[in-house]
Amino acid sequence: MALAPPGLWKRHELFETNSILLLLGTLLVVALGGLIEIVPLFYLKSTIETVEGVRPYTPLELAGRNIYVREGCYLCHSQMIRPLRDEVERYGHFSLAAESLYDHPFQWGSKRTGPDLARVGGKYSDEWHREHLRDPRAVVPGSIMPAYAFLERPLEAEAIADDLVAQRRLGVPYSPAMIARARADLHAQLDPDGPGAAGLQQRYPGAGLHRPGGRGPVSELDALVAYLQVLGTMVDFKLYDAQQNLR
Repeated sequence: MALAPPGLWKRHELFETNSILLLLGTLLVVALGGLIEIVPLFYLKSTIETVEGVRPYTPLELAGRNIYVREGCYLCHSQMIRPLRDEVERYGHFSLAAESLYDHPFQWGSKRTGPDLARVGGKYSDEWHREHLRDPRAVVPGSIMPAYAFLERPLEAEAIADDLVAQRRLGVPYSPAMIARARADLHAQLDPDGPGAAGLQQRYPGAGLHRPGGRGPVSELDALVAYLQVLGTMVDFKLYDAQQNLR
């Protein structure tokens, strides 16, 4: 094995025997490395790539997301699939930053008591989700999740248009028409056969239609199910991977 030249050891010894010089050298190296990483970001309009299919949440999905955050679901369920083989094989395609583009706050996490929910949309039926939320052990015997049967109470949606306005101020591209039609669109998403369904899907391409879980008013459970069913469904990952391979 070749040994380092004697002169190199002497220069190295200079740093090892002089703590002030070592500290200054460390600060210099860290500063230069930080500048190399940070300065290019000032010349980028966005560090998040644009991905086809990502859209703002519908009023019903946004209301459901508010409930999801309010109930602390993110404390046990992350929405972040890491690009590791075991995670991709279990949950699906790794998460993209663009999928959380309109999330304020985003639901990525570092802890899972339950499974990751980034790709749960469309995996189960609406009724499965409702039953799971009412009584988790009725569908998953070993579940330790608490019951959320109380979410069958009516959804307070009078201020949903204000929610869209607040999101717009944060950069979510809700149009004036979306805001004006917020309450109507919320109900239209739960009425697949109604006259408002076509307009809803025009404003929110790819939005799924659902049927309410009961005969009464729209419930918080209806909104939460709509949110869960949209997770991971906006991006066509076959198309995304094909486009990445062409680059």
